Amino acid sequence: MKAEKEEGSSSEPMVIRTRCHSIAHCFIAMLVWLAAIHLNILLLLLSSFLFFSSSTHAALLIVGLLLVLMAIPLNENSKLGEAFARYVGRYVPGYFPMTLHIEEAKAFNPNKSYVLALEPHSVFPLGSLSLLSITGLMPLAKTKGLVSSAVLYTPFLRQIATWSGLISATKENFVKYLETGHSCIIIPGGVHEVMYMNHEFEVAFLKQRHGFVQVAIETGSPLVPVFCFGQRNIYRWWKPKGKLYHHIARTLRFAPLVFWGAFGSPIPYRTPIHIVVGKPIQVRRNPKPTKVEVAEVHACFLSAIEKLFLKYRDVTGCKDLELKIL
Repeated sequence: MKAEKEEGSSSEPMVIRTRCHSIAHCFIAMLVWLAAIHLNILLLLLSSFLFFSSSTHAALLIVGLLLVLMAIPLNENSKLGEAFARYVGRYVPGYFPMTLHIEEAKAFNPNKSYVLALEPHSVFPLGSLSLLSITGLMPLAKTKGLVSSAVLYTPFLRQIATWSGLISATKENFVKYLETGHSCIIIPGGVHEVMYMNHEFEVAFLKQRHGFVQVAIETGSPLVPVFCFGQRNIYRWWKPKGKLYHHIARTLRFAPLVFWGAFGSPIPYRTPIHIVVGKPIQVRRNPKPTKVEVAEVHACFLSAIEKLFLKYRDVTGCKDLELKIL
């Protein structure tokens, strides 16, 4: 991947465009990064087939392997993991390609902690990769991405996620990493956003999400609105409707759905992704913020997200797209 940086004036954003100079490397990096989910499904299907084909021993070996991979302690400082992360960070952004628009790059202190709140979630929030340290695109020294705990219990996927800089989305982790100098990437809409996804318009499930704002105030970390255009087009998807589906999704803490990419594979379609990083919303540190304080900053964030969407949808080729904030 090669990144081309366009320095904007004081009133224009910095634009960082990624390029893919080796489609083979881009494809391989994307494959190994995302194929873990499908690999688990294939292994489970294979073990079921073997079990009913009287090959019980082989079926139990496969299930045993998956259980071991679920239990092995994670090592984020693994040499293999570091090499993997560098490879992914170097080649995956150029696959689509990704373009990062930073409204006010000079407003960021590389050594300060920020709460980077990205919308929308989509099938996979792949645009968030551009904000992680492994790509070197964002002018921040250390970043961590918060993900559902289900990800970190899934064989193969948990290893890949950890090496890429992802951590379980608990308040304890959120606060700990912000206070140790990391900027944290969070998708506030989470599983609810996936449940309400629509083919006709973009959905941001934010009106009931106040926790990320509260943590930003508690730690004194500026809150950064981020909107991702084009991410909705990298997969085709289908999901059930109705209350039962919503109940199951809340219970599992992720939304089950059928999705597919190029040629029906887990590899996403090659379509441009534009990640727009807004100006940091400054907050006054308060370890015990009042509901009024949280509500005021939350309202500022909702307004900033909506303004980013309206300002950049034409520039990013999404002029007919509408946003519904739920």
